[in-house]
Amino acid sequence: MPAALELKNVTKRFGDKLAVDDLSLTIGEGEFVGLLGRNGAGKSTTIKMATGLLEVSSGSINVLGLDIATKSLEARRLMGVMPEDMALLELLTGPQYLRFVGRMYGLEEAVIDTRAKELFDTLDLNPGPRTLVTDYSFGMKKKLALCSALLHAPKLVFLDEPFEGIDAITNRTIKDILLSLQQKGVTLVLTSHILEVVERLCPRIAIIDEGKLKAFGTHDELGRGAGTLESLFVGLVGGEQKGSLSWL
Repeated sequence: MPAALELKNVTKRFGDKLAVDDLSLTIGEGEFVGLLGRNGAGKSTTIKMATGLLEVSSGSINVLGLDIATKSLEARRLMGVMPEDMALLELLTGPQYLRFVGRMYGLEEAVIDTRAKELFDTLDLNPGPRTLVTDYSFGMKKKLALCSALLHAPKLVFLDEPFEGIDAITNRTIKDILLSLQQKGVTLVLTSHILEVVERLCPRIAIIDEGKLKAFGTHDELGRGAGTLESLFVGLVGGEQKGSLSWL
């Protein structure tokens, strides 16, 4: 299948720190991949390079056939990104923010408003008409960040911790939306520390540790057998039992 995302020998350095180390990874169109790693493993840095927010120190990244180094703008128009920190314009109302995002992608206002209403209704996001984003709850901000990532009907979507702070009902709705997108051929890359969510949603798993790709494949290809994704993950990244607290 054609590649939606292709990283070839990608390295990223911040001074003396090696954040991503000679990482090669190819994700086909229409795949749903869970990207796992400990805090500081290089996941967010990899996503920022793939979305054109950071330049690679060496190597190359192609998004839907476009070199992110030379055709960043064209590639970004095909991507939707929900960053962990959300990066919202908090002095706008939710509808104003989506109107701004839609205009950036060249959508007509009527299309923006129709899609925004459908997204808000589906995600049960109904703040007061004059409520600024800064006054949204954490969960509401997460929902708005997802709306902005999907508004322009992207072909490749990056979701960094999309279920953090989300209630159980909306959690189920988001899962249904993501699975529906995959069925329509959209490529999805999801990071989450909730391994049970990744295990249920993502047919393929990529595990990064210390900037290196430790494993990539389907559940069967990774040789999990009867074990859980958690046991596989802990075994690959070298997690060890720390024991109990001395005073408890």
